[in-house]
Amino acid sequence: METFFIRALQLIFSLSILVLVHELGHFLMARLFKIRVEKFYLFFDPWFSLFKYKPKGSETEYGIGWLPLGGYVKISGMIDESLDKEQMAQPAQPWEFRSKPAWQRLLVMVAGVVMNFLLALFIYSMLMFEGGDTYIPIDKTPLYFSDVAIQAGFQDKDIVLSADGKKLERYEDVDISKIMGAKEVTVLRNGKEVNLLLPEDFGTQVIGSKMMFAHYTPTVVDSVIANMPAEKAGLQKGDSIVSVNGKHAVSFPVFAALLAQNKGEETEISFYRNDSSEKRTVSVDESGKIGIAMSGSIRPNLTTKHYDFWQSLPAGTSYGFRKLTSYVRQLKYVFTKEGASSLGGFGTIGSIFPPQWDWLRFWDMTAFLSIMLAVVNIFPIPALDGGHVMFLLYEVITGRKPSEKFLIYAQYVGMFLLLALILFANGNDIVRFFFNK
Repeated sequence: METFFIRALQLIFSLSILVLVHELGHFLMARLFKIRVEKFYLFFDPWFSLFKYKPKGSETEYGIGWLPLGGYVKISGMIDESLDKEQMAQPAQPWEFRSKPAWQRLLVMVAGVVMNFLLALFIYSMLMFEGGDTYIPIDKTPLYFSDVAIQAGFQDKDIVLSADGKKLERYEDVDISKIMGAKEVTVLRNGKEVNLLLPEDFGTQVIGSKMMFAHYTPTVVDSVIANMPAEKAGLQKGDSIVSVNGKHAVSFPVFAALLAQNKGEETEISFYRNDSSEKRTVSVDESGKIGIAMSGSIRPNLTTKHYDFWQSLPAGTSYGFRKLTSYVRQLKYVFTKEGASSLGGFGTIGSIFPPQWDWLRFWDMTAFLSIMLAVVNIFPIPALDGGHVMFLLYEVITGRKPSEKFLIYAQYVGMFLLLALILFANGNDIVRFFFNK
């Protein structure tokens, strides 16, 4: 339960930062063009708010709502989720959104997405400055492959060199996404280069199986988290875990995947301690964790680049763009059956945060969520920023403005689609929690 609350707190804090920065983008751009902003709220406030304050002489009410599903700025003369038909029925005023040129309204709508992306780049830059850029060079690391990858032609201990002729550098999601979408991959096998022709649906198969490969990282316990299942079962620092319920855990990612398959259950873990083989029964928690930290001393072939402050800015920017590219590459799989089933809601998002508060990991996750929020918000769906941008681009190109009646109906459709998506994603979480243990 303690783990749940720590993760929930990190999720709420992270999303609060992202929402405030996003809405601040809309707010600042609107004020730049002298557009009145009536409300600036963290969280939604149907019926009542937890806090509200309107400074003397200000046009804007600032507040905190009770429903932690986002936030909003209410811009005068704009058809948004507030659906303020009464205001829209009045004659347009010069300070209203609808009275401004299309290019100004377009900038107001994209400002939130831009702010989220800039925030991600800044966080990544500061992480580079603080701890450097540490990664596993994929072109020097033997890998352990899933059944799906082996069926496609990979073999355990292959070293992946390139995808579609482009050299790969890092064991991270950017290069992994390139492999998933490649037609041909070159590997180093027993000292010789081998070219593999991958099936057209290889990426979809990988999404469905949840794993493509893992590096050979032995699961050696570095520390045991207090009051977690591993401590209660008697695991200790230095224990080298070799199997879960009799299934060989050849590397830490495989071990983590096996635990996830047994979440909420009593699970037998075999390990070596001082050259003696031992077993323990461990109660895996509902998030698929037992509460151990892996020894950092045995991670393979780590490469670290260090930067001063000014060097960290382009390094962090480059890393942010790689993350963006990887995320966009993988979005195409969302529209497949396997991809849709892998969608998750707040439970899935919360599970990416560590079970104990770790500021570096927190900011890393916040930066990635900021990129996700920016990309999702620019989707051309009414009720999202991308929907407003789509209609504004239509107006800029054609010179014709969609009618307010059409925009109101489009807003209804968009809100329905968003609600359906939220219910579907969180429904997947519920199904996984109760049926995929």
